[in-house]
Amino acid sequence: MCGILAVLGCSDDCQAKRVRVLELSRRLKHRGPDWSGLYQYGDCYLAHQRLAIIDPASGDQPLFNEDEKIVVTVNGEIYNHEKIRSTLPNHIFRTGSDCEVIAHLYEEHGENFVDMLDGMFSFVLLDTRDNSFIAARDAIGITSLYIGWALDGSVWVSSELKGLNDECEHFEAFPPGHLYSSKTGSLIRWYNPPWFSEAIPSTPYDPLVLRHAFENAVIKRLMTDVPFGVLLSGGLDSSLVASITARHLAGTKAAKQWGAQLHSFCVGLEGSPDLIAAKEVADYLGTLHHEFHFTVQDGIDAIEDVIYHIETYDVTTIRASTPMFLMSRKIKSLGVKMVISGEGSDEIFGGYLYFHKAPNKEEFHRETCRKIKALHQYDCLRANKSTSAWGLEARVPFLDKEFVNVAMSIDPEWKMIKPEQGRMEKWILRRAFDDEERPYLPKHILYRQKEQFSDGVGYSWIDGLKAHAEKHVTDKMMLHAGHIYTHNTPRTKEAYYYRMIFDRFFPQNSATLTVPGGASIACSTATAVEWDESWSKNLDPSGRAAIGVHNSAYEKHLTPSVASGDLTSKIMDSSPPLVMGVNAPPGLIIRG
Repeated sequence: MCGILAVLGCSDDCQAKRVRVLELSRRLKHRGPDWSGLYQYGDCYLAHQRLAIIDPASGDQPLFNEDEKIVVTVNGEIYNHEKIRSTLPNHIFRTGSDCEVIAHLYEEHGENFVDMLDGMFSFVLLDTRDNSFIAARDAIGITSLYIGWALDGSVWVSSELKGLNDECEHFEAFPPGHLYSSKTGSLIRWYNPPWFSEAIPSTPYDPLVLRHAFENAVIKRLMTDVPFGVLLSGGLDSSLVASITARHLAGTKAAKQWGAQLHSFCVGLEGSPDLIAAKEVADYLGTLHHEFHFTVQDGIDAIEDVIYHIETYDVTTIRASTPMFLMSRKIKSLGVKMVISGEGSDEIFGGYLYFHKAPNKEEFHRETCRKIKALHQYDCLRANKSTSAWGLEARVPFLDKEFVNVAMSIDPEWKMIKPEQGRMEKWILRRAFDDEERPYLPKHILYRQKEQFSDGVGYSWIDGLKAHAEKHVTDKMMLHAGHIYTHNTPRTKEAYYYRMIFDRFFPQNSATLTVPGGASIACSTATAVEWDESWSKNLDPSGRAAIGVHNSAYEKHLTPSVASGDLTSKIMDSSPPLVMGVNAPPGLIIRG
């Protein structure tokens, strides 16, 4: 990931302003430690902190079109840049950077080109011919971006809050899938897939279509000119990513440069569930596995740095970001600059434990839509900023634009969790990769039940955070919390503790408003309570609160001996032997 900062239409173009823009841009240097650039045209400044992944030698930014009338600063990766170049034969490209195509597409199509990009990106483009500009963010919000307005009428755009929060009268998160145009002074949604309206889709489930779409999503993310690896927790999502990557690495440009053996990385407390599961998957896939340990005290000591970099006070995000933050530093120390990760699957397929309570397919689908739309505020924010804090890039194939469209077009009846039919959470994803002849993963891993990331790194992690907060937040402080924090009032001492730290770094009201529901639980609160009233009593956002409810639902369909033993094997055994087909009923085995 790179860091971008743009100041557009400021009233002061003196040398002091340039110095100030450079100073603010340096706050983003952790995102791009490889090089920095600043372009000034009149009252507009485009700054860039580069993390060099593609074309490290000549891809420094800002980037230009042929006559340098169009200037662009970009954070992200454009996976279809070679295909786009082939459609622009009359354009001259100066670099091998994937991001250069943005300037030429604008030259060719004007503002109506963003949907042509396949990738994760945030960018600001300045057209010096009429002094207009546009800013845009990728479909789901994988890359972070903020927009602000200063008293002098200037517009500010930055990869992180810290680039603009001291200068803008008001600022907010730049919404995913949108474009801001100076010509209209407004945001326009450019990403409008059919699922976005939350209309209930009806496409039948075809396991091979789903499998191939995800394989393509992973393969295109092997585009790199630097060493890379995969994040591997041992859960379904990261294990599938690792399996597909390991299969397709041989013969790629990356393999020729860095070796055909895939590197995998995992973090956890000593003896944690994730470490054990990840080692098992790594051994099966034959990856060069790196296991990082941390202590509860290590994590607590890092909390302030985490909140500064992640720029949130959301409890679940901070809990999960801290181990990822610590792991990213270790990964970067090994010379790795890019990792592939498994975020997004639970939102697309209804993998969170409370989805077990969905009353019907309509409610199930609408909740997945709402979860995907909110990803930029939670898991995407965590993955992007935890890694970028150390100059590491995270790529997320589950949020590939084409794959999301395929997965969200499937009739949600197939996504429903039905234990009596042997269908657990994310069943359609598991079945799509259940290949008897050439297994992607062992059965017990493919059908392993979900573990919350912040739980999986070690159960004492969350308990340690609560105990630490208990020492720093008194009952009297909690009594008056509503008067101190009128927006997103902390409901627990842990939430209060994080909020105090956040406000120290980002005291502006605008910063507070960028965080949706600081005491949020692991699911959408209103929906969870609507589906199961018992959730209304839960103040803790850990997924542990739902596991008992979740398991008991399965146990109703199992014999006592199995209920206390291997749940996965029973689900597998209960699936009837059926033939493969587009409309095949539950229990099918896919051979591709």
